[in-house]
Amino acid sequence: MNQPAIKHALNVKRADDFAQWYQAVIAEAELAEESGVRGCMVIKPWGYGIWERIQKLMDAEIKEAGVENCYFPLFIPLSYFTKEAEHVEGFAKEMAVVTHHRLISDGKGGLTPDPEAKLEEPLVVRPTSETVIGAAMSRWIQSWRDLPLLTNQWANVVRWEMRTRMFLRTSEFLWQEGHTAHVDEADAMKETLRALEMYRAFAEGPLAMPVIAGPKPENERFPGAVETFSIEAMMQDGKALQAGTSHYLGTTFAKAAGIQYQNKEGQQALAHTTSWGVSTRLIGGVIMTHGDDDGLRVPPQVAPQQIVILPMLRDNEGDDALLAYCEEIRASLVKQSVFGERIRVLLDKRPGKATQKRWAWVKKGMPLILEIGGRDAEGGLVSVLRRDRLWRQDAKPNFVGQAKDDFLASAATELESIQAALYDEARARRDAQIVRDVTDLEGLKGYFAEGNKYPGWVEMGWAKPTGEALDKVVEQLKALKLTIRNTPMDAEKPVGACPFTGEPAVEKILIARSY
Repeated sequence: MNQPAIKHALNVKRADDFAQWYQAVIAEAELAEESGVRGCMVIKPWGYGIWERIQKLMDAEIKEAGVENCYFPLFIPLSYFTKEAEHVEGFAKEMAVVTHHRLISDGKGGLTPDPEAKLEEPLVVRPTSETVIGAAMSRWIQSWRDLPLLTNQWANVVRWEMRTRMFLRTSEFLWQEGHTAHVDEADAMKETLRALEMYRAFAEGPLAMPVIAGPKPENERFPGAVETFSIEAMMQDGKALQAGTSHYLGTTFAKAAGIQYQNKEGQQALAHTTSWGVSTRLIGGVIMTHGDDDGLRVPPQVAPQQIVILPMLRDNEGDDALLAYCEEIRASLVKQSVFGERIRVLLDKRPGKATQKRWAWVKKGMPLILEIGGRDAEGGLVSVLRRDRLWRQDAKPNFVGQAKDDFLASAATELESIQAALYDEARARRDAQIVRDVTDLEGLKGYFAEGNKYPGWVEMGWAKPTGEALDKVVEQLKALKLTIRNTPMDAEKPVGACPFTGEPAVEKILIARSY
């Protein structure tokens, strides 16, 4: 329903200006702020807490698959990139380069690079690590017994973006990047698809963000890859967000880096490699999938805290008893488990009115908010507000009064219910915005016409053209500000002709505007 305009709500609504709403959520939820360096952000505790939750949960999944964590240098010799032409071409415009190792005074009160301190070889600030990890793999792999080699690193990377937006596209961002080497294509492709499924399950599980998994078209592949797969999520403005990718690299990087091994027959063979990653972009996805006009809503599995307790302190002698009651509730909750972990609870004892603190936590997206006054403590009661059910029909906050013991018995179930409700809401919204009855270019143009402010996605038949034929299609779509997202792996077989080439359609593709 339409919520009333109150002073605690955001100053812009999604329907009016989605881009401004997104920035307002980040500011009001205290997720991040500008750093003073273009395209780089300071991630504040609540935002970084969400990333830590993502990191913890996904790291466990990565290790469960037998992948080991390691760390590689931030600086990569430029010569490593020049060994693989397609790869370096794909990243050349985004590379930040270090050329000197010392500064000197410029005589005007400032500093300048010392001409005597020029590096013999420029160093690229890590945009991705295929090249430097490939060099290490060439040293570590000698025999078929050394394969598969499964590595991952959690790190920061730098890609000098022209147009930046917090979490979605920043010059520096945090991510994990898996890099593996295998005896053959079959084993490497198995790993590529395993990582893709891990990302799909993670997005739809802890993040409550429905996605569609599938291969990218030839023009959207990672530079140097044989095959790229992605998970695509629909944001509330209908745009697509590429939320994770997994690449089968064939022997492209093995040739460039010399990743060879002696096979069982005693012959030298090239390893087949993969890479796969997700980044802090996932936080942007959570914001745009679950946020509302009052701020952020965080799925309980990735919320830094799942329940906040707000005592209604009066600065009088009754406060000690009230705090003791609230601490009793906190102590009981943290002994309980949900989603296989202990419940995370914060007792907010900061000075200030509970109602003011309530709206700050609403904007941050705290899943469950408890407000407890002196009379509640005396009567063994709590007042509970679910962030995903914020308002009553009479436009008042939807607090539910409960006996303390009843709430303690149902807290884990409530958190599970919020997690499921956020996913179901997002899934229903996405499914309602995937159009499947557009069959020609005129229909495509009409659907994405300017009058349709927040269009969703179009699923169409596709002849899978390559080369010049594909280039022509890409240009047609570019003129409409559209891209091909991926080929849904679970899509039905197409019927009829491809609207772009007139040839028989062999698969279905998703077309959308994107971030």
